Amino acid sequence: MKYLITICICIILFGCNNQYSGNINDVVKYSEKQLEFALKKIEPLQHEVKIFPRTLENEKIKLVSSKDWTSGFFGGNLWMMYELTGKNEWKKCALEYTLPLEKEQWNANDHDIGFKMYCSFGHAIKNVDNPEYREILIQSAKTLSTRYNPVVGCIRSWNSNPKTAHWKYPVIIDNMMNLELLMWAAKETGNESFKEIAVKHAQTTAANHFRDDFSCYHVIDYDPETGEVLNKNTHQGAADDSDWARGQAWAVYGYTMMYRETGMEEFLDMAINIADFLLTVDGMKDGKVPYWDFKAPNIPNEPYDASAAAVISSALFELYEYTNNKAYLNTAQNLLATLITPKFFAKTGKNGGFLLKHSTGSKPYDSEVDVPLNYADYYFLESIIKSKKYEENQNLALSKE
Repeated sequence: MKYLITICICIILFGCNNQYSGNINDVVKYSEKQLEFALKKIEPLQHEVKIFPRTLENEKIKLVSSKDWTSGFFGGNLWMMYELTGKNEWKKCALEYTLPLEKEQWNANDHDIGFKMYCSFGHAIKNVDNPEYREILIQSAKTLSTRYNPVVGCIRSWNSNPKTAHWKYPVIIDNMMNLELLMWAAKETGNESFKEIAVKHAQTTAANHFRDDFSCYHVIDYDPETGEVLNKNTHQGAADDSDWARGQAWAVYGYTMMYRETGMEEFLDMAINIADFLLTVDGMKDGKVPYWDFKAPNIPNEPYDASAAAVISSALFELYEYTNNKAYLNTAQNLLATLITPKFFAKTGKNGGFLLKHSTGSKPYDSEVDVPLNYADYYFLESIIKSKKYEENQNLALSKE
């Protein structure tokens, strides 16, 4: 109840000109209407290859192919709508945006196979009894494993291209998010090598990616023959030593997930340390959506990144379960409460059918700045599901008193 009151207060403070009341169930209903609108807008634009909505480009919906790193998120959004509503039409729609990704199980060109396959088929296997989906995910994990170098102790993020050629063996903090696919495969098959790769990658990342305050670098470059750290850089942030917002979000989410999957206290300790750093960021405890980089040079005249806020909210809801630290819960709730205000939560029939406004893909490359992004919506819906779970648990506890 306290959480719902907080949301209502935020709605009053930020304006009342949207179609929802602030009740979390009303937010779900609104999101459902917006996704219905999105499907109608997307269908006429699709052709054989590009079918997945990623963002708005010049106010027009940008569709991408299955090989794009974001291709799995829209299907994941539809699966979560099915999980939130129980309506079979959402399962049908989700499958339509999941099955075309099947060929990506063999795509070893980068680390993003985890994003593509686990955010889509990972939901499908929870909701549909089809052994083929299991085999697809297992093959996806095998494919991801081929990018692992035991000398380095990490999965390589990018192959060499004009933008990354100056690195010998780049590993980015984003890669932590793809370890969930490996952990699932280890449990599903009993093949411990999947777990061993995931654990070693997380341990190597913990040793090399983080500063003394538990903020993190974006890119660590390794010598593939010795495992030596060669460079600590950024590709997305304002500077090598700055705090790219979504990178910090991937970090707290990744280590929270790895603790869930392994029960290893070292990963819980990392998640706590990263979360405690995040709570020192100006306004974070109060639910202020962060700028794209915590140290961007022109704050407050810098774009926000709602996707980072959504990822952090989702991670902190879960981290609260393992720590009972109310500061994490309050921050998760406050960030979500801000995201559902009209400033960030789009009106029905606007924003190309995307749920959230004001995300930033890559500011240094002037790419997807201050636009909606499908992965912002994904972690927003995930945060909604976790917030509902918390409320249900609270109500259950009260009923037993």
